[in-house]
Amino acid sequence: MTNGKAIDIKAFIDQRAISPYQWLLVALCFLIVTADGMDVAIMGFVAPSIIHDWGISRPAFGLVMSAAPLGLVIGALAAGPASDRIGRKWVLITSVFLFGIFTIATAFTHSPMEMAALRLLTGIGLGAAMPNTTTLLSEYAPQRKRSLMITIMFTGFNLGSALIGFAAGWLIPVHGWRSVLIFGGALPLALIPLQVWLLPESARLLAVRGASPARIGAVLGRVCGARFTGGEVFVSNEPPLPTRKPIGVLFSQGYGFMTAALWVTYFMGLLVIYLLTGWLPTLMKDAGLTVTSAANVTAMFQIGGTIGAILVGWVMDKVRPARVISAAYLGGALCVLALAWIGALSSSLALLVFAAGFCMSGAQTGLNAFAPGRYPTVARATGVSWMLGMGRFGSIFGSAIGGALLGLGWQFGAILAMLAVPATLAALAIMVAQRARTGDPAVQPTVAH
Repeated sequence: MTNGKAIDIKAFIDQRAISPYQWLLVALCFLIVTADGMDVAIMGFVAPSIIHDWGISRPAFGLVMSAAPLGLVIGALAAGPASDRIGRKWVLITSVFLFGIFTIATAFTHSPMEMAALRLLTGIGLGAAMPNTTTLLSEYAPQRKRSLMITIMFTGFNLGSALIGFAAGWLIPVHGWRSVLIFGGALPLALIPLQVWLLPESARLLAVRGASPARIGAVLGRVCGARFTGGEVFVSNEPPLPTRKPIGVLFSQGYGFMTAALWVTYFMGLLVIYLLTGWLPTLMKDAGLTVTSAANVTAMFQIGGTIGAILVGWVMDKVRPARVISAAYLGGALCVLALAWIGALSSSLALLVFAAGFCMSGAQTGLNAFAPGRYPTVARATGVSWMLGMGRFGSIFGSAIGGALLGLGWQFGAILAMLAVPATLAALAIMVAQRARTGDPAVQPTVAH
């Protein structure tokens, strides 16, 4: 029992053993990210059936495919400030409701324009969900296990992307493409009662916003398995800021340079990942592999990424996290250079694609675990969501530049070798972000010895 004293919430969480409720929060956030991964990937699996059903060309369907990424940017940029003002819990619940309901609505469209509009709205919900799950979990995960817990959560994205593929393969032949969209929207909606019941609000945000000690104690006690007498004062010890506006904090003295460095890192990482995953099957097919072989080899990137995310997160909790992420990006640069060197017909192709996924996706997921701790509570969701939002332009650019380079006649080796440049830039930028002064000892990563 704790009584009659001031309690720093972050220190309190860091000093205690991880409670079953904290692991339950990891599981709930994992399910949300899984649903997010399903609905991000869903159009790729139903697109061939829609194109055939509607009798439209692939370029005409491109409007639909590009709508969700744009929505992801809008959702990420809007969700952070809203979360820092309103609270993590209800912004997250709203975002899951939006992408669930609009995915179901997409099943009942009859033209590319209708579908594109609904995919834009779906993307807004998708873009808002990821930064809020990251921020909320980071605020309840103890420092010593934070990176591992967040990276475990992010493996749900790959699981969701794979799950919707299996669901599409089963549903489309029997019930048609519309059933896949209904299935993809129903699962996130089914999570909402669990979210309302089990998701806690951020105790640190409540303290910063001046909530009553009774409310903070009830939330913190429930999550950490602690009992309070009612006489405690809960605080979130953070330095004075030049502004209380979340967006203003991102660019205030001490944070602006770090914010820019995080944006560059995330942009460059997504550029490499999306160009590889989007165009690697085509590059390998053009080099002489069969379609089946190209698909199987590309799948090794996702498998490597899932394993890499967990191991990178584990190591980040042991040593300086920025160095781990930087080393992983550099490993990715070396892997793509090796792929360019050996060519698409080498017997080592699958192993190197696995290694590239391990390094690049591991680093990118590690960055999601690293970023929340760089910002104060009042601007944490904004900092994370704007990093994700700006990084989305890297995914859009990576997808587009792959097609442009192929159109210019670039081959497998040249395109893969070029990707070593943004991977190296990501490795350098994360070290800049680590060195940038935030002026907040509470948000500096600690090193386990």
